[in-house]
Amino acid sequence: MVMSQLNTLARVDADLVAGRVPMARQRLRGLVSSFPDDLTLRRRLAEVYRLYGDAAEAGRWMYLEEDRSAEETAVFEARYASPGQRMKALAWRGPEALAATVFAEGQLKAVRTACAERLGRPVDWGDPSSYAEDPCEESASGTGGWSVGGVVAGAGCLVGVVAFVWVWVLGVVALFSG
Repeated sequence: MVMSQLNTLARVDADLVAGRVPMARQRLRGLVSSFPDDLTLRRRLAEVYRLYGDAAEAGRWMYLEEDRSAEETAVFEARYASPGQRMKALAWRGPEALAATVFAEGQLKAVRTACAERLGRPVDWGDPSSYAEDPCEESASGTGGWSVGGVVAGAGCLVGVVAFVWVWVLGVVALFSG
C-alpha cells in the first residue's frame, strides 16, 4: 500500500470511531475508484454500507469475494439486473488478470462474458462505452418512464401555464371591453 492510501485508511478509521459514516464512505469510494483491484478496500466499503443497512451496495462491493453473503449478492443482482449495469456498478478497470483471487477473476470474466453475449459484441472493462446498453432498452426495462415526482412536476407546470394563459386572456378581454 502506498503512504497516501494508508493515511486515508487511518482517516476512515477515525471517521468511523467519531460516527462520521458518510465521510468514511466517501473516502473509501475515492480509494476504490483509485485502486479498483484492491479487494480489501472493496470489503471495507461493503462494511460501511452494512452500517447504512444497504444490502445491495454491500453486495456490490463484496461481489468479487468468495465469502460474500448470498442475500446481499441477490439484492445487488436485482438492483443491477443486466450484466452491463453490473459491469458499470463493479467499477473495475483493466483486465481480469489483475484480480487478487481466482474467484474474483472468475466473477469478472462471468459478468463480462454475459454482457458480451447480451449485447452481441465484445466488451472490455477498460472501455465503459463498450458495455453501455442501448438507452431504448433501458426505458423498456422499466428503469425510465413515469415517476411520482415527474407527474407532480408536470402537473405543476401545466397548472402554471393554464393560469398564465387565463390571466393573459382576461387582460386582453379587459383591454378591449373598456
